[in-house]
Amino acid sequence: MAHHALSSQESYNPNHLLDILLGKMQLKNDAALSRMLEVAPPVISKIRHHRLPVGASLLIRMHEVTGMSIRDLRDLMGDRRTKYRLSDAQGRPKPEEKAAKEAAAQAAQQQQGQSQEQSDASKSGNYAH
Repeated sequence: MAHHALSSQESYNPNHLLDILLGKMQLKNDAALSRMLEVAPPVISKIRHHRLPVGASLLIRMHEVTGMSIRDLRDLMGDRRTKYRLSDAQGRPKPEEKAAKEAAAQAAQQQQGQSQEQSDASKSGNYAH
């Protein structure tokens, strides 16, 4: 069973958040909550069993449906982090994208060099100096 990194925080308890949402929206069960949030029922189950974190998109959807602030929602589930860290891989170009950009830059550089040679030749012309 794979736990996500946030579950290592002692105070993290997404069940509290889900229970508060059920009460606030006067819903009877997790299936009704999943319909209200427009997510598949297994998503709520996986969150309850700490197999899936409450992601940004779901947190935003909770905010839209309830009108509660994102900060309040995060506090309810015990997420006390003040900063978020992106992994090294996020925002880094994929190897094939990097290779394509390098090839395009090299081709542009060669083309610029050729056009420079042509303009130099046209300046001197075929005249004897």
